[in-house]
Amino acid sequence: MEQSTLDTLFLSKILPGLKRLYGETKGKETALKLEKIAFEYFQKNLRVEKGWNEKDIWLITYGDSILESGKPSLRVLHDFLRQRIGDLFSFIHILPFFPYSSDDGFSVKDYRKVRPSLGTWDDLAALGRNYRLIFDAVVNHTSASGTYMKRFLSRDCDLKDFFIEVEPPIDLSKVVRPRALPLVHTYSTVSGRRHLWTTFSEDQVDLNYANPEVLLEVMDILLFYLEKGASGVRLDAVAYLWKEVGTNCIHLDGTHEIVKLIRTLFEAVCPGAVLLTETNVPHQENISYLGDGEDEAHIIYNFSLSPLILHSILSQNASVLTKWASSFKPPKGNCTLLNFTASHDGIGLRPTEGLLTHAEI
Repeated sequence: MEQSTLDTLFLSKILPGLKRLYGETKGKETALKLEKIAFEYFQKNLRVEKGWNEKDIWLITYGDSILESGKPSLRVLHDFLRQRIGDLFSFIHILPFFPYSSDDGFSVKDYRKVRPSLGTWDDLAALGRNYRLIFDAVVNHTSASGTYMKRFLSRDCDLKDFFIEVEPPIDLSKVVRPRALPLVHTYSTVSGRRHLWTTFSEDQVDLNYANPEVLLEVMDILLFYLEKGASGVRLDAVAYLWKEVGTNCIHLDGTHEIVKLIRTLFEAVCPGAVLLTETNVPHQENISYLGDGEDEAHIIYNFSLSPLILHSILSQNASVLTKWASSFKPPKGNCTLLNFTASHDGIGLRPTEGLLTHAEI
């Protein structure tokens, strides 16, 4: 692909999406900046193995699930896989391996560093020579003690609108809450106290995608991951990205627009890179992230499968699972669902809504 081809792609797909997010003027400005970022990475000739099929098996693991004294755990994982597992797994999804402050790695302090106890980027590159790697992109929120928040608290002008400031009193009662914790927390800056949006916890402060500079920074990070050897990325908690006061702030059009932009960017800069979304919600909401089969996620988790399997075992009755599976319609286009029986989050029950009764749940 040459610069002219990239120009055409931005004019036909990315510019219209950015205009829908930010309006005519800001949309054009953001498109020019994003195209510059995209071309810088495109010149690095990023390529990954394309495609997947029903024979592919994924391993999802923390980088330090297996330990050996005196040895970086990513290297231990690599040795274990080569010596004990071989080629049984084709994809290795490593959960957040960055410096973090809480939530088992999902409060990221620095998105461009590997946690020293796990190893280095070289260790990940070595692992990537034997397996296709999936990196976690925790881009709904960031650590309250991370690099971005430190700059925000010092009132760095470049990060002035990086987070979502909420001035009480304000009615946020419609917002879907994934955890039973306050939606807004207060933080002390050099110029006074600020009330910030926190979907998951006080230590996980939501990024403000209404600010185009946030989107540009995240896009740069995602392309950086592909440069560092990822065959794809998982968008953690992606359903909550775009916020609009007065709505439920989940699955909003702005969120789907961002997912579409990421997929288009991947296909332009690194053909074959996989985009996986994590939306632990009822089935119809979940599959909405496949879009039309060609414009959003390549892969989503089949979140309803694992709780229905568990229900079948506990009830000794597989009729609900059988009925659901027999009515299942394969997705159209270049996308698929990833079947799994449990994850690092356990087994979520929201995906059984509409499939099981309240008593069965």
